[in-house]
Formats: sequence, structure tokens, C-alpha cells
Amino acid sequence: MTSYEKLEHDIESIIDSLKGICNQQGLSNASGEERVITTVFLYKFLNDRFMYNLKQFSDDTKISITDIFKNKNNELDAFYDAYSGSVAFHYEDTIEYLIQYASQQGFYKMFDKALENISNNPRNSAFNVETSDGTKKPLFEKISNEVEESSKDNFAKAIFSDISKSKFDFSVAFENGSFDFYSRIFEYLIKDYNVASGRYAEYFTPQAVSEIIAKILVGMSETITASEIYDPSAGSGSLVLHLANELGKEKDISRAIVYTQDISQKSSRFLRINLLLNGLNDSLHNAIQGDTLVKPAHYLIEDDPQSGLKKFDYIVSNPPFKLDFSSTRDTIESKWGEYTDNNGEKRFFAGVPKIPNNKKESMAIYLLFIQHILFSLKDSGKAAIVVPTGFLTAQSGIEKTIRQKIVDRKWLKGVVSMPSNIFANTGTNVSVIFIDKTNQNGDIILVDASKLGDKVKEGKNQKTVLKPEEVLKIENTFINKEVVDDFSVLVKYEDLEKKNYSFAAGQYFDVKIEYVEMTQEEFEAKMKSYEETLDKLFAEGDELNKQIKEQLRKLKYEERD
Repeated sequence: MTSYEKLEHDIESIIDSLKGICNQQGLSNASGEERVITTVFLYKFLNDRFMYNLKQFSDDTKISITDIFKNKNNELDAFYDAYSGSVAFHYEDTIEYLIQYASQQGFYKMFDKALENISNNPRNSAFNVETSDGTKKPLFEKISNEVEESSKDNFAKAIFSDISKSKFDFSVAFENGSFDFYSRIFEYLIKDYNVASGRYAEYFTPQAVSEIIAKILVGMSETITASEIYDPSAGSGSLVLHLANELGKEKDISRAIVYTQDISQKSSRFLRINLLLNGLNDSLHNAIQGDTLVKPAHYLIEDDPQSGLKKFDYIVSNPPFKLDFSSTRDTIESKWGEYTDNNGEKRFFAGVPKIPNNKKESMAIYLLFIQHILFSLKDSGKAAIVVPTGFLTAQSGIEKTIRQKIVDRKWLKGVVSMPSNIFANTGTNVSVIFIDKTNQNGDIILVDASKLGDKVKEGKNQKTVLKPEEVLKIENTFINKEVVDDFSVLVKYEDLEKKNYSFAAGQYFDVKIEYVEMTQEEFEAKMKSYEETLDKLFAEGDELNKQIKEQLRKLKYEERD
């Protein structure tokens, strides 16, 4: 086992062990388990990374860790300047300090206080989950609140004993700078908790889909500068962080500033954990919990709604597709229906879906997210939006109006239609629309990847998994604008107009008729063979008809007594 694999194994073992302790307290599959596991693991992870950074700084400066914590000559300030991405700990809140008190009566109070202190540390001001109405909820909360009074001390001691046994060796991960490592750890951490629930379904975008979107968005960018990237339905952040990482390969990742919003409290917690694991602390205060459609949180001038909604360089989104938003539908229309930016662009130019008499849960909320994204994109901006594949060909309504505007304004870069069941928790076929507001004269590539992937069983659901070579095929075909029979096609804007603004690749594939070279003698022989086959089939049919009639004649009428 390599040191890299050992670190990953150690981290997964800690997560599994913490789940075992929660199970002993009856917290298994309860909401309290998720809060305890994510809180304690993140505390352990950040503590060990903090102490690793502190030791590096101590070795470099020849100042002892004890003296750094005393901060007599501003050593701690110098440390934070050198390691700006490091979370701030007071010595009294570290595992190294608390371990000496771990056997004492009432230890749970010290542990709870340490968690609260980290959220309240002025250097960690973004450690509170901010909502769109301005209220804040701490990222770290007391874990003892999840168990009975009589169990608090033993529970806290068992948890602390587990996380203090050893340190994670971050030299391996830091040297590799591996986003893949952190994304796998995050997925392992939340895999039991990231399920569809509540008013908005909390989808976790598959890593392969996130990678494809990020690679294509960056690949279709001729130049990359400091970028502001946005996800208005961020969930746990897989899409937006893959993009931040991909941009970071071209430029320093710290220059990709992340902005997000999501209505789910749980997803917002997960997103902040994801940001912290990936060292994007500077973007924490931009991760807002709230309803993007009713109360968007990001403005041209921060905290100034009068300045207008903010515009972004890149936007990614996997929005909820169908949802009952009847309680906010009229508010959206009355407050935002006629809202325009300084250029006269309407936020909801195609309209707001009406409330149906039946099946309110089928309201197409994703259509509002598409319009919001187009509105929120800079004139030079690029976006990728996951949509139900039916959107590509709808012949009327809001769907058709949106597609027509995208074509008329020459904003489309391409479309990738994904295999069915690429998302394990929805059977809806999905496609990804790529927007590039600078693609005024360019070709548009339409890719039909629906036949790719292997079917696998995941729990009770069947899921399609793309192989690495298939992921690469999709990326390269799109970025290089390759035309592949029955897989991809290049079209112009006028071609889309002629096809009633259809974005489906299959409608543009050439119909091929196979021609086979043969002599007249071969042709006549083949025709004779066809005639003989037909004569034989007709004869068999006549014989069958004859037998049926004979059987019918044998039937007799009989009266019952």
C-alpha cells in the first residue's frame, strides 16, 4: 500500500469508526448522525492539517509551536499570512491540547466548547452558513446535543478517543495537490446522507459528468483569466468545484472565486465542507443558503440589492427538474417577472410556468433556472446546464422560447446527450447544454452519448457508469469539434432554425443507405432467391389457413342440460 493509499484508507477508517460509535447510540440513519459525522470528521481533518502547516512554519522559522501560539511577537499572525488557507485554531481547541483532559468527568463540555469556538473565531468568520435573509447558522455545533444526558460524556470520550489515536499525514496529499483525492474523500463522507429529501431533491452530480462539464467549459475557452464561477443550485458542490479545479490547472486555483446558492440547509453544510476540504476558504462567505429564484443572494456590489444581480464568467448548474413551487410561483412572477438589467435583458424573458390543476409536483422549475443562468452570465461568459433531454425538442411553450432565444442571440456552443440512468436517483434522461455568448459565428457541436456506459446496480437502482475512455471520447469530440458517425455532428445556427430549433443530435445525422456492388447475374440470383422464399412462406400460410378452416368445421353446437 502506497503512502497515498494509506492516507485514504486511514481517513475512511475514521469515518467508518465514527459511524459505528453513532450506531451504538441509536443514531444510525438519523439526521443527528450526519451532523455528528460531518462535524467531527471535519474538525479532525482541519485540526491535523492546521497542525501540519504549523509544524512546517515552525521548522522554517525556527520558532517553537508553543511560542507561535503565545503570539508574543505576532508569530501567529505571520503564520496565517504564510498559510492563508488554514483554518484558525486556538491552542485550547486543538486535539493536542484537549487530549490531556479526555478522561476527566464532564469532558463533553470542553469538546463542545472547542467546536463552538472554531465557528466563533473571528479568523473563521465564514464558518457560519449564511442565508439569503442575512441570518447565520454555525457550521460546527455541540455534538452532545444528539444524545441523552446520561450518555453525553461517554459519547464524547469515545468520539475523541477515535480521532486522537493518530494524525493524518497530509504531506502526501499536499505534495500531490490532488483534487481527485479530496473529491473521493468528500463523496465517501456523505455517501450515506446525500439522498433526495425535502422540498428540493438534493442530487449529487456524478463525478464523471462533473468532470466532462469542467473539461469542456475550460477546453472551449481560448483564454483563461481570473474567474468568478457560480452555481445557483449548487447542492453539495460537485459541479462548481470540479470547474474550479480545472480552471486551477490553467491558473492558480485561488484565482477562481466560487459563488453558490442552494435552498437546502443540508446541501449548504455539505458544500461548505467541500470548500474547506479543497482549501477554498476564501469562497466560504459566497456560499449562501436560500431560494435563488425568489431571493437571489449575489449582487454587482456586495450586499447592495440596488446595484443589480451579479454577472459571472462561468456558470454550472444541475437544477431540480420538476417540483411544486406553487407557493412561490406568483411571488416570482410579480417581483421578478419584469426585472431587467442595465441592458434591458429580462431575467425571466420566456415566462414563469403556470400552476397546473393536477400534479403540481410536475411544475418545470428548471426552466426558471435556465433563464436565470442566461441572465446572470457575462457577455463573454460560458455556462453548462443539465436539462431533461425532452427540453431539446419540445415544440412549444417556455422550452421552445428559451431555445429560440439561445439560437437567435447566437449563444449556443453545443449539447451532449447523456446515457439513461446516469443519475442513480432519477430515471429522467438528461443532456447538458453548453452556452458561449461569444460563439457568434462558430460551429455548434451536438453529441449523442446516450448509447455509452455500462449498467450497474447501485442499491435498489440501476445506474449507468461511463468508462474512462468514454469520458475522454465525449470530451475530445466536443472540444475538437470532431464529426463521428452516429455520435456527433456539426451544425450552424441556420440549421437549427430549419429544424424548429431542435438541439437533438439525432435529427441532424445523415441517413445512410448501404450500396453493395454486384453483377447482373448476382442480382437476378438474389431476386430469384427472394421469390422462392416468398413462395414458400405464402404456401405455408395457405396450408395454415386450410387447417384453421377444417378445425372450425369440426366445431358443433351442444345444448347444456
